[in-house]
Amino acid sequence: MPLTNNVIIKLNEITTLVEDKNNLKESEIEEIKTIFRGMIESGERYDLDDIESWFENEGSWQDKNSRVRVVNLAHYVQNKFQQTLKLNIISDDDCGCGD
Repeated sequence: MPLTNNVIIKLNEITTLVEDKNNLKESEIEEIKTIFRGMIESGERYDLDDIESWFENEGSWQDKNSRVRVVNLAHYVQNKFQQTLKLNIISDDDCGCGD
């Protein structure tokens, strides 16, 4: 799935946010997670391979470890949202516990 314009805008926001692309600060990491969480909660979907490719081709992210870290954050937020969603769908009647 190609990246939507909204996702690309947010990736540019992340690029602008991070001062030193070779050394992510803890505050920047938290803000990056917030940006990805906001995308997911607003219904935007992204493919992690496309995110990784975008950062590789963007030009200012020379350090591979920093690019991988941002992709891992995107993956973490995506998985956490999906797990939370699954937990919300299961009701007490469907737990299979026999009570």
